[in-house]
Amino acid sequence: MQRDKDMNMPREEIMQMIEDDDVKFIRLQFSDFFGVLRNIAVTGSEIVKAMDGRCSVDGYHILGAREFGLRNIYLIPDPDTFAILPWRPQQGKVARFLCDLADEKGNLITPSPRFILRNVLKRAKSMGFEFEMNPECEFFLFDTDEDGYPTNTTKERALYLDMAPLDSGENARRDIIYALEELGFEMESSHHEDAPAQHAVAFRRAKGVKMADQILTLRNTVRTIAGRHGFHATFMPKPRTDLPGSAMALNIVAADGSKDKITDKSDPTGLSEDGKHFLAGILDHMAAMTAIANPIVNSYKRSGGRFYTEKGIYWSLDDYNAPVRVMKGENGKSAIEWELPDGATNPYLVISCMIAAGLDGVEKKTSLPEPDTSTGTLPRTLRDAIDVFSGDKFMNEVCGENYVRIYSDKKACEWERYAGEVTDWEIREYLHRI
Repeated sequence: MQRDKDMNMPREEIMQMIEDDDVKFIRLQFSDFFGVLRNIAVTGSEIVKAMDGRCSVDGYHILGAREFGLRNIYLIPDPDTFAILPWRPQQGKVARFLCDLADEKGNLITPSPRFILRNVLKRAKSMGFEFEMNPECEFFLFDTDEDGYPTNTTKERALYLDMAPLDSGENARRDIIYALEELGFEMESSHHEDAPAQHAVAFRRAKGVKMADQILTLRNTVRTIAGRHGFHATFMPKPRTDLPGSAMALNIVAADGSKDKITDKSDPTGLSEDGKHFLAGILDHMAAMTAIANPIVNSYKRSGGRFYTEKGIYWSLDDYNAPVRVMKGENGKSAIEWELPDGATNPYLVISCMIAAGLDGVEKKTSLPEPDTSTGTLPRTLRDAIDVFSGDKFMNEVCGENYVRIYSDKKACEWERYAGEVTDWEIREYLHRI
């Protein structure tokens, strides 16, 4: 499938910006098959080659690519993602593009998470749906040790909405916001969260691919700026047993300027019939989507403490612990918020799965259960989640059978490595008595 040729930012304008702003290096960034941001850097003199999609990387060393049989992966810069990195030198500046992945013939690589999301969004548009999303991304700013290595300790005792001097990360968080704004983000809010060293930032709604791009950019920006303030930033779902976990809840509404097919202000739920079917689809596929929303062993240390109740999978209008909530958004729009995803998730895939599941509910006219009514249970471990995901026909259709197989194999290996580890808990529990 050839890349769509529409470009909102003209190539000539980008070339002029590179010259006018003295850009010396350009980072060609891309999400690998598991949602990790990777890049190569080229000099400004190579920009024509880069813009033509003639820069490639060796897929043999990229997780997942070798299994897909991809040796040479060509990077196709998305002009709309061009930005000058604000934390790099002001002379000899560094810019970046986020890229799509293509083969030697210029065809987009179909197992690429960015491609999967584009496909889902095209289907949504064909059904008359256009969405905007805004996540609230939570993370910790922990201290580093005397050698600069990451720890999961902090000296502060700040809690929800506290300020400096209790909030020792306030200056770092402010600089993170400044950097994100320079990168083109429209920021909504930021604050100290409900645990020492925990923070949250929220940005304005954006449409699908851009929102996923922004989540990847946010993670990179937070880590970079935090390091300059002497902190280690982590989006790990549950970095400490005694502290709350960090989420990345996804809030979805109808896009501005499009027909709002989700909202019905006259209905007690705030949802239209299509909105109810959409939510029902998310509930119907939530167990299978858990392997994407909670993709690492540690994810289940967070979700287990919040979502494993007797209700299991359900939706609510006011229960904070519900995996999905319906809320009133701006201008009276109804918003569906999926609370399950965490900071380890691949943003392209998790958005793809959420939208695809909702559309499946609309297509099948799936009935929405009453609020606060259980419809099933969530997987309790990564092993359980992978078993459900790999055998789910719908997930195989959305992500592709090859992607599901390779993702499941890699995650199963991750689980086996974890299961073979002797943990501190086991030492404390058994060493002295057995």
